[in-house]
Amino acid sequence: MRRKQSKILTALAVLGAATAAWFALPASADEAPLPFTVTNNTGRGDAVFLYVLGTNLTTGKLGYANASGQFTEWTGGAATPVPAPDVSIPGPASGAATTIQIPRDMSGRIYESFGQKLVFKLTTDGLVQPAPWASGDPNHDILFDWSEFTLNGGGLFMNSTQVDMFAVPQEVSVTSATGTSTSGAPVAGGRQKIIDQVKASGDFARSVVTGADGTVLRILSPGKAADAGLMSPTYYDSYIASAWAAPVTVVPFADQPSRRFAGHPSGNTLVFTDSSGATVATFAKPTTANVWGCDGALAAPNDQVVGPIARTLCAALVRGTLGTLDTQPSGTAADFYRNSTPDVYAKAIHSNMADGKAYAFAFDDVQNQESLVHDGAPTSAGITMTAF
Repeated sequence: MRRKQSKILTALAVLGAATAAWFALPASADEAPLPFTVTNNTGRGDAVFLYVLGTNLTTGKLGYANASGQFTEWTGGAATPVPAPDVSIPGPASGAATTIQIPRDMSGRIYESFGQKLVFKLTTDGLVQPAPWASGDPNHDILFDWSEFTLNGGGLFMNSTQVDMFAVPQEVSVTSATGTSTSGAPVAGGRQKIIDQVKASGDFARSVVTGADGTVLRILSPGKAADAGLMSPTYYDSYIASAWAAPVTVVPFADQPSRRFAGHPSGNTLVFTDSSGATVATFAKPTTANVWGCDGALAAPNDQVVGPIARTLCAALVRGTLGTLDTQPSGTAADFYRNSTPDVYAKAIHSNMADGKAYAFAFDDVQNQESLVHDGAPTSAGITMTAF
């Protein structure tokens, strides 16, 4: 099953257990940090601050990396959250670029904040990530965003993400001896087009969050907006009821077209059987919140049957194709978001990306719709923050 990065990373509001030990990643030639360039083409005059936060995959410890690629574990957490040390890295001014180093065997996030440093806190369970959709979060009034990465023996996997919110348009890239791969760049004026399209939908309009100076700080994803009381928690209910009543065949592995699971409605349950007729999975009718989060009734365990079916069902519900296309996944991007209650947020983001790719919800990698770049032997990588 293909790796799922955004789902793992964005599910973590509090990361790991803090420890008292310090750890530096190896610096041998074949384990040297990866040069990583952040380019600021936003046209904004704000000071920019960068953060490289995540997990040391060798030890499983949580921490941060400095500009030279040295990884340090978090220390000093308490039962009541206490301020984390300032681990920001000065970022580039508009029209400039800053090159830092990313440690090998690390998975995490690269944050960019504008005008102010982000506020991080430590508990005995680890680092508390910014959650500006939550009441009272100290980062609510800061313009910031992030991309996600894993750098390990399989190379670099990196994606921009809009699973939680969309704020700073950014293109991710990776370079190797064979060339450069990019994804996530918006079309010209794409950020404003996304804002305008979301604002034009009465159901989604309040998910656009504006600062005191009139700057749009972010657009919350529907699940986060609903959690914040900015969107109806029952938005999808009528569509779910209709879609859940239709039989469906799930073929979750593109390279295994003969591996098929037949879904049959039974009251409020979809019952899936394999080719022998044996029942392999059952799913209760999900709520709107389950669809936004791809969790609850649609929880996807890391196995080879229930998880792949669940992620396929969630992607089909978010895209509005369940109940219309009787085999899932199927169709193309032209078939998505055409139902009576479409995910306007995901539709606007995808339609305003130059390559059509984005991580607008947790399982947007179904049918390879995600803004992911990967190279098994990267020589450099980067993020380009585009004009807005």
